[in-house]
Amino acid sequence: MSDSASFSSLSLSPAMQANLASLGYTQMTPIQAAALPLMLAGRDVLAQAKTGSGKTAAFGIALLHQVNARYFGCQGLVLCPTRELADQVAKEMRRLARAADNIKVLTLCGGVPFGPQVGSLEHGAHVIVGTPGRVGEHLRKGTLKLDGLRTLVLDEADRMLDMGFYDSIAEIIGQTPPRRQTLLFSATYPQGIQQLAATFLDKPEEVRVQSLHDDRQIEQRFYEISPDHRYDAVKRLLASVRPQSCVAFCHTRQQCQELVDVLAAAGIEAQALHGDLEQRERDQTLAMFANRSLSVLVATDVAARGLDIEGLEAVINVELSRDPEVHIHRIGRSGRAGEKGLALSLVAPAEAARAQAIETLQRKPLPWFQLDALQPGKGSALQAPMRTLCIAAGRKDKLRPGDILGALTGDAGIEGDKVGKIAIFDFQAFVAIERSRAQDALRRLNQGKIKGRSLKVRLI
Repeated sequence: MSDSASFSSLSLSPAMQANLASLGYTQMTPIQAAALPLMLAGRDVLAQAKTGSGKTAAFGIALLHQVNARYFGCQGLVLCPTRELADQVAKEMRRLARAADNIKVLTLCGGVPFGPQVGSLEHGAHVIVGTPGRVGEHLRKGTLKLDGLRTLVLDEADRMLDMGFYDSIAEIIGQTPPRRQTLLFSATYPQGIQQLAATFLDKPEEVRVQSLHDDRQIEQRFYEISPDHRYDAVKRLLASVRPQSCVAFCHTRQQCQELVDVLAAAGIEAQALHGDLEQRERDQTLAMFANRSLSVLVATDVAARGLDIEGLEAVINVELSRDPEVHIHRIGRSGRAGEKGLALSLVAPAEAARAQAIETLQRKPLPWFQLDALQPGKGSALQAPMRTLCIAAGRKDKLRPGDILGALTGDAGIEGDKVGKIAIFDFQAFVAIERSRAQDALRRLNQGKIKGRSLKVRLI
């Protein structure tokens, strides 16, 4: 890469340059190299970029460049489709903001109590990251003011439109100063995005970077099936490939639930992730998938948006997406961080045009395989290596990961290497235990204490 693609070529403060170097950011990704100079020059930008492309750092650096640390009002607002994505974005913003004095980044999302957020807002925040529903609620109640806003970011805007947030976004933008910078990021460009950009962006610069995946990174296989054998085909793929972690994409909530039921009947542990789940159920399902207590996550596109799942071995397209760019986005979740991924797509005859559209976008023929040629893999039923314990206390009870680990490895006598990921939410916590030791850990924790308290623990 040339020097023009290095962060040092940008006109950023010495403190920001030093912070970027300490974070290991030296060379810009394609989206950063294309968009950052425009954003730093104050232009409105419409950028096509997917999760994992470095877009968060791109808009984060641009947004923080405009912030005046001495003024304690909201100067940067990032709207995201889901709470998970908002949390990830806020985390990255805080890392980038370490260069400046006391820049405060606050998340405003639904699914958590309203009151504490009001208290945090009263202390002032420079940057707000949130979901349109909750941000709109704060604006209506007067607990959030945007008259000092300099930069507005719409992240994963296509997914926000899919989730029905157009009116909420319009209402929020109506309360921002006309002289602001607006940055819109979207993985795909459906009609609604054009409308959003035309209505709310001022002469935007369009930035698109190559979004296709390298064949060496993700191996794609397409299988023709009859529509009534769709779920059986998923079972056969899982039995053959035997992935430790797999996301199966469905179109509807009903399709998700039907597939989970079929897989459960076959002894395969799977759970559904769709828009109708309550935040608690969603947290639980995602924690179990991330900590390897669950091998198969069956999800709709909307629900899976913003998931940053590491080490995903396979993606199954239970039905082809109607939008070829969504297909590219789905399969990009596999094979991250240098690992090779596998993308398996089922195609009924009625979906031939969708397959054709993917072929046109990828500019090469699709690799077709025979379902009948699949051989079952070796080993027992597709059981996840871990199981999850749910503890009825969380962040609001001042529970920390160390407290849980200490209780397990101390009084409960569970070996440290048998304990997996620990995830703590506001009112509950999840800890993964190796399958063979899970019942033992459950019994001992229920008999003993965590942080000096008897807490209710159950095995999910």
